[in-house]
Amino acid sequence: MVNAGGSFQMWMTFALILGGLAIYIRQRASMELTSLGIICVLLIFFHFFPVISADGTNTLTPTRILQGFANPALITVLALLVMGQGMVRTGLLDRGAGLILGICGKRAGLLVSLSVLLIVAMVVSAFLNNILVVVIFIPIMQALAVRYDVSASKFLIPLSYVAVFGGMTTLIGSSSNLLVNSALIEMQVTPFGFFDFTIIGSVMAAAGLVFVLFVIPRLLPDRSGMIEDLADGGGRQYLAQMTVDDQSPVLGSSAQGGYFAALPDKTLRMVYRGDAAFLPPFEGYTAKLGDVLVVAATRKAIQDSLSDNPDAFHPALDPGVTSTANGDEARWREGEQMVAEVMVAPGSGLTGLTLSQIGFRYKSQCIVLGVQRRSRMYRARITAIKLQPGDVLLIQGQPKDIARLRISRDVVLLEWSAEELPALKNAVSAGVIFLGVVGTAALGVLPIVVSALCGAAAMVMVGVMNPRQAFQAVDPKIVTTIASALALGVSLQETGGAAYLAGHLVAGLDGISPAVTLSLFFLLVAVLANLISTKTCAVLFTPIAVDIARQIGAPPEVFAVAVVFAANCSFASPLGYQTNLLVMGPGHYRFSDFARAGAPLIIFMWIVFSLFAPWYYGL
Repeated sequence: MVNAGGSFQMWMTFALILGGLAIYIRQRASMELTSLGIICVLLIFFHFFPVISADGTNTLTPTRILQGFANPALITVLALLVMGQGMVRTGLLDRGAGLILGICGKRAGLLVSLSVLLIVAMVVSAFLNNILVVVIFIPIMQALAVRYDVSASKFLIPLSYVAVFGGMTTLIGSSSNLLVNSALIEMQVTPFGFFDFTIIGSVMAAAGLVFVLFVIPRLLPDRSGMIEDLADGGGRQYLAQMTVDDQSPVLGSSAQGGYFAALPDKTLRMVYRGDAAFLPPFEGYTAKLGDVLVVAATRKAIQDSLSDNPDAFHPALDPGVTSTANGDEARWREGEQMVAEVMVAPGSGLTGLTLSQIGFRYKSQCIVLGVQRRSRMYRARITAIKLQPGDVLLIQGQPKDIARLRISRDVVLLEWSAEELPALKNAVSAGVIFLGVVGTAALGVLPIVVSALCGAAAMVMVGVMNPRQAFQAVDPKIVTTIASALALGVSLQETGGAAYLAGHLVAGLDGISPAVTLSLFFLLVAVLANLISTKTCAVLFTPIAVDIARQIGAPPEVFAVAVVFAANCSFASPLGYQTNLLVMGPGHYRFSDFARAGAPLIIFMWIVFSLFAPWYYGL
């Protein structure tokens, strides 16, 4: 029993919470180090100053404090991250979003296209990690901005916000939802089902979407500049070539003014047909089988074409050149593939030679997709260009073959440029696994943690990703931050801190109806969610919410739902939610931009919740 003034352990827990939050906000140390430090302090403190229960046992043993690392909510979050990464690796989300953008077309108008894309992002966010969804949709939004000649800064903060809206609608939509649910289980309160707050979440998401579409763009400044360039690697053009085959989208079509409608974002520079060559303006030219098209395109445009046809930009050897391949030929056509950039080094043995003469693909087991020379753009096959120091080659190959180029004296591997290509052949498997996980969890066939963990394991077993890629999807920040937040939540509960704070809040609101108490509690949590992480807010305020509900005679579920939605309302700061940080760079946003757009949105969401939730729950 905790006395009216609180116990020594309780006040030390409060001090540690405030101290940890201050370090998080000031960013004097990494989040991982700060989180582990908090856990270590808790372990040491409660070893020497234990909290003794009525039966004489220590309620905060090391096992209890460290159980956050094995918490089902954390395991579920990590499993969903792995599954989401599998969806990204197969290109399933990227292709789907690009298809939707293509279907909208220019005739649809900016508002309709933006609405469709944001609704799709919101729906996907209800079932996938919001961070992955935003990563996929950033270039899609940038492409939309270019299409309508509008600054992408008008769209990227709205993208982050609607991803959060989608996460409010299902139990697995956000890690904070799972943490609230885990805290309820810890307190022996009936946990949420998969769709328990979907109705109220959908109402808030729909209202928020309307606000985002019609108000937020008017509040955001125009941060145009280099934003559009970031979508395609700075707009740098490569010279590339492709051979028209029976699967080519340009077969039988004409190039209007040097542009094929079936080859978006690529400029036709020259065509070879046997010994004949066609030059601009290509009047009367129609693509036939065997034609070699020389095009200028950005890296992103080339990679997008590889997603549809993996061999699209694999140049054929020049006529008369014979292969010098060994028995290990064509590794760039099989297994896991990456794209990277290499620069021809000064004094390189490649200087003055063509790719055909060098036999680059057979010596390195990497094929050259494009050549970039800053001083000029050639009209010739890339296999016929004599290389010079400083030329940049866009190459494709297996990770081990690309890594081997680090020790080459002829080229310099630009490490930052290495990027995995989507494993399109596994797209169907990834989609089936994902739907299976969502279906079994939603229907209650399996607990969410079991379904998600089995789904992540299935992604590895069927070859969607290898174990190394699966472990790379696990963010150490998430592991340590959630574990420390859960440890603080347990400490707050066991020392009586949650009941102490709830009692004082209820006393301060004495005589006020449960509906108004719920509204003010939501506002308090929403404001604090913008100063600390949503995960920490969810864990710390759930026990307080349950104690408030018990003291005023309201259902604990109602105040727990308030924590779910309020903790996700971290719109006014880039620090509160990771999706805000993701769009900050590409959008060239300043800290004040989030406050300008997010503060009115928080007030709006508070009003919507305050009007709808009490009526829905009958308070």
